[in-house]
Amino acid sequence: MGYTESERVELKKQFLRMLVRMELDEAKQRLLFGFFETYVKLSDEEERRLRSEVNEMETKEKEQVMELIISYEQKALEKGREEGVKQGIKQGMKRLVQTMAKKGMSVKDIANVTDLSEEEVERLLE
Repeated sequence: MGYTESERVELKKQFLRMLVRMELDEAKQRLLFGFFETYVKLSDEEERRLRSEVNEMETKEKEQVMELIISYEQKALEKGREEGVKQGIKQGMKRLVQTMAKKGMSVKDIANVTDLSEEEVERLLE
């Protein structure tokens, strides 16, 4: 979409105001917010401008919009952490399986020790 920087900031600000006014449940808000974020991504600088402009809004609306922004930022951080932990566990398991194989353990023995299937062990050894 061919919006200028100031248009993107204004568009997101108006979108957030609309979400607050509609008083939707969290699931619907999340769905709409995710759709919006897919098509209108703001740079870090634009996000800073958005926060600045939101701070200049009316008090009640400002608080609600800021709560919405903070809520989605926290959810994104939590999701990132969860994905990072999962990836770390996968990498650790792969290293463990590879080390066991280097020490001469069979695929069957590795599967028994790690509670993985033999197919999973073989995949990790590829």
